Amino acid sequence: MSNDSRSKQFLRIIKNPGGPPLSMLQKMWHQLELADLSTDTFVCASRAQKDIIEYQLGNVPFIEEPERRDTFPAIALASLCLKDIHQVDPSEVVVVMPIDHEVEDAYFTDIAKLERVLKDSQAELALMGVVPTEPTSKFGYIHVADNPPTQGWKQVNYFVEKPPIDEAERLIEEGALWNCGVFSFQLSSIIEYLKSNHWPDTYLDFVREFSNLPNLSFDYAVVERSTSIVVLPYQGKWKDIGTWEALTEEWDEPLLGKGELIHCEDTHVVNEFGVPLIAMGLKNTIIVTTPDGMLVADKSMSGKIKEVAGVWHDRPMVEERFWGTYKVMDYQKLEDSTEVLTKWVEIDTGKHLKYQKHQSRVEIWTVVDGAGEVVLNGQVRIVRPGDVVTISENTWHTIRAITKLRIVEVQRGRELVEEDVQRSELSWDEILLRPNYN
Repeated sequence: MSNDSRSKQFLRIIKNPGGPPLSMLQKMWHQLELADLSTDTFVCASRAQKDIIEYQLGNVPFIEEPERRDTFPAIALASLCLKDIHQVDPSEVVVVMPIDHEVEDAYFTDIAKLERVLKDSQAELALMGVVPTEPTSKFGYIHVADNPPTQGWKQVNYFVEKPPIDEAERLIEEGALWNCGVFSFQLSSIIEYLKSNHWPDTYLDFVREFSNLPNLSFDYAVVERSTSIVVLPYQGKWKDIGTWEALTEEWDEPLLGKGELIHCEDTHVVNEFGVPLIAMGLKNTIIVTTPDGMLVADKSMSGKIKEVAGVWHDRPMVEERFWGTYKVMDYQKLEDSTEVLTKWVEIDTGKHLKYQKHQSRVEIWTVVDGAGEVVLNGQVRIVRPGDVVTISENTWHTIRAITKLRIVEVQRGRELVEEDVQRSELSWDEILLRPNYN
């Protein structure tokens, strides 16, 4: 279900009593709101994910990574953005946390304690560690000092990355914690760290040099090289949603989508298609059907999907954008090498596509449902069900939904790639005022 724009954190597959399923991002943001932390929270992600974040959360504070890198350049970039762009005082404490965990609301109460832990301990870093519930090789471990905790935190001795079961048992007996990837630091400490390593220490310079910076994890670049680290133990629900097996353990209902399970045991189905899926007589099985691909697996094998699926790098077939969603219905390459792509597009009421043009393709929109306004090179027309709009090469165009719009879009061209699209950042009112935009 994951692709270049819709990673697992954005999949709407988390149970939501009384409402539609949520993504991990949506659930965690709601929990941040309940803990009164969301107003001081920024989402840091790649440019390709900005649309889906806006679509799922609205206009939240966003820090854009110029390209995909490991966690150290991403966190350093975010820190410099806070200092230079948002004028955050260097004495402020920053907490970094991933969003692909299933946690209780109490988890965020402890997150809020990290500022005080860092300041009172005068450590370089304050982490949060989960009190283990079982020995496992799935997670890293934080070995802590055996002295009684002071003010709730413990000194960190060393880290062990995904040990074998017998070593995990020993670590737990010695009081070690699971490393859940949450760490806090004073903003000034990251700035000094960058300076000491002769890396750019201003936001603009860091962005310019981003692709040339070491592609390292924050754990390796900073955490493992720090000499003073404390950890706050967290004892509560914490689950790493890294496999389908782990995810389905959180579901009350075995079926998400259209279909039926008959005489099945411990079997779960996710069906993104509008046609029914029937599963019969299966045990311990996960079935996933999506326009990007299909999976049928024993749950115990589902963790190996990355090893297999990684060989395919096709275009994303499903995306959520700030204006709505689309699904690819069909793709064909004709005998003369012309490419033809057909999409089902849904645009939410009041939203519009960015003003854009293409150099190497023609697009045809057929309105199926709803009403909207189309702009072609500054000329505005109303469209309703049955209307067809042809968009020639190098024509500035957009469409706005007066009511929720459903259209079929057919693209036809020599090469249907994202690089062929030129977009403007004009608002709808600006588009109407600038008919000859270049």
